Amino acid sequence: MYTQLQLRDSARPPVTVASLGRMKEQGEKISCITCYDASYAALVDAADLDVVLVGDSLGMVIQGYDTTVPVTLNDVIYHCRSVAKGLVRPFLMADMPFMTYTSKDEALKNAVRLMQEGGAKMVKLEGGAGQAEIVEFLASHDIAVKTGGFRVQGREEAAAEQMRRDARLLQDSGADVVLLECIPSHLGKEITAELHVPVIGIGAGPDTDGQILVL
Repeated sequence: MYTQLQLRDSARPPVTVASLGRMKEQGEKISCITCYDASYAALVDAADLDVVLVGDSLGMVIQGYDTTVPVTLNDVIYHCRSVAKGLVRPFLMADMPFMTYTSKDEALKNAVRLMQEGGAKMVKLEGGAGQAEIVEFLASHDIAVKTGGFRVQGREEAAAEQMRRDARLLQDSGADVVLLECIPSHLGKEITAELHVPVIGIGAGPDTDGQILVL
């Protein structure tokens, strides 16, 4: 029951928001992977990865859908709870599925469920500056937040500058981690250098603070 507390001073202490921040400061790359069940979670833990995401990608990877839209909050809670049972060291994040954070109150209620019922340590939501109020609201209730997008963007300078502004705004609103997805490598490098919170990339070049892969 108190495994993580017992391991704080061990050779494999649990990864936390603070330790992710230290990794960025020290230039140590952050390894991330998606996972959906306890068996693979145990393998991921044994491999000493830093972050595990129970993503709504389970809609395609596990459930066989063409998109993430059909994935429900209960789906993510179920898989998150399963993954949590197989982890000791990695930091566990969970996606907030489609239409589960359309208001601040709804976002808070659903984020609490992911943490209390699913065992998540951080919640992830999609979107740019439009989600800043929700990010700030969740952060004010001590909920760790990761923000990110899901489309190719930033190839023209105006779009790239908007992404920089959005990333800074989300950071200043309380996001603890920012995800950059499918953007040019040079832009991923620039935004990573500008932000003081960890920046995780998926198709954003080699210069982000870490990379995430889908298992």
